[in-house]
Amino acid sequence: ERASVFAEIDPLHKERIVASLRRGGHAVGYLGDGINDAPSLRTADVGISVDTAIDVAKHAADVVLLDKDLGVIADGIRQGRRVFANTTKYVQVTVSANFGNMLSMAFAAAALPFLPLLPRQILLLNFLSDIPGTTIAADRVDPESITAPHGWDTRRLRDFMIVFGLISSVFDISTFVVLRAGFGADASLFHTGWFIESTATELAVMLVLRTARPAWRSRPGAALALSSALVAAITVALPFTPIAADLGLVGPSATVLAALATITLAYVTCTELGKRALLGRLTRRHDARTGVELGRSATDGSGIRG
Repeated sequence: ERASVFAEIDPLHKERIVASLRRGGHAVGYLGDGINDAPSLRTADVGISVDTAIDVAKHAADVVLLDKDLGVIADGIRQGRRVFANTTKYVQVTVSANFGNMLSMAFAAAALPFLPLLPRQILLLNFLSDIPGTTIAADRVDPESITAPHGWDTRRLRDFMIVFGLISSVFDISTFVVLRAGFGADASLFHTGWFIESTATELAVMLVLRTARPAWRSRPGAALALSSALVAAITVALPFTPIAADLGLVGPSATVLAALATITLAYVTCTELGKRALLGRLTRRHDARTGVELGRSATDGSGIRG
């Protein structure tokens, strides 16, 4: 860990250095172009060679540079981290929304004397909410999200799914109560109210969970912002269009719309607070686990001292 230079070492020593650094928790890249570099190229997390290297080195490497410029590697790393960050955003939002929707649908199906939503309404809701979802691939990424490498963390995804799925279900059930008890909604008005609320909350949660920052401090990509605004406008306008009857929707009153807007705003606030609490807990858990792993690697005798 303290050595900056190793000299007069043979190929197996190089491989031991790379392996020791990896056991110490480092992500190791190794650059080489000769036969002696092949073992280290294969052992490193990323083996890098050049197009003028011998065939053995190029075959052992993960990356072969066609330009004599290490900046290509840096650009590739940044782009790869952006892609991974946006992929993680999509998975987190999707599993949370789907888990919450399943819970809400199960509750509503058991408590209501009619279907919570008609099949054509569910299909339309999914279609509309998926339009902004497709733009996440080109979304902006916060700078701190690409300063270090990240890997898949299934426990983190599980926690996101449970926490934000349950929050979503709580507000769905609140919508049910408001529509049925507060407005005495029949089937058509209930379908309309939940259709609007479900679409609005899915759009909102996408904008909140896309960043670890407070949502208002992280600008979404232009495509995500514009498509979300367009879908929100379409969702609210649909019950007042000529095709509303074919979709099983009716025009809600201004009071109903105001109540749905209030529920959505409360949902966004609760989700933002829940995000801060959950990310704080995940960070503490990660720091504690990393400390234990580094402590083990320092005492297992596998390190190389300079």
